[in-house]
Amino acid sequence: MYQRQPLHVDDESIDPLMLAMPGVRLARGVARAMNALGYACLPEVPLANGRRADLMALSTSGDIVIVEIKSSVEDFRSDRKWPEYWSFCDSLFFAVPEGFPEALLPTECGLIRADSFAAVVVRESSVNRLAPARRKAVTLRFAHLAAARLGRLTDPGYRASL
Repeated sequence: MYQRQPLHVDDESIDPLMLAMPGVRLARGVARAMNALGYACLPEVPLANGRRADLMALSTSGDIVIVEIKSSVEDFRSDRKWPEYWSFCDSLFFAVPEGFPEALLPTECGLIRADSFAAVVVRESSVNRLAPARRKAVTLRFAHLAAARLGRLTDPGYRASL
């Protein structure tokens, strides 16, 4: 499904604000890689259970992937909400920087190594197909969120219905 490519790290070309936010840097690299594979990505997606996915990706065939981004071991150990994301995706991945100990991550989840510019899938996720009604609800939420964000970019007075 994915091709391995070397990671590219050049932090001198990144906005200084991005340097202070390692999760944002990883999200950018993952989104670039997912986009290259034909996925549409949205960061910070609120879910119906009150949780928020770091990154959600939708394939052209309707597959839904959630990527939980962990910038450090401490970040991973302090956050145990990830099992609740399975109800809203077909596949769940952790995206981590180089050097993150792979053995800490649950084996049912995929593993993505990322930096600010790119990402590589190291291990595939198990697949748990969503029920059709849940898939429709998640896909509609994704579409409405994307449209609302685009609306706010093009019209500061835009008011979304969500």
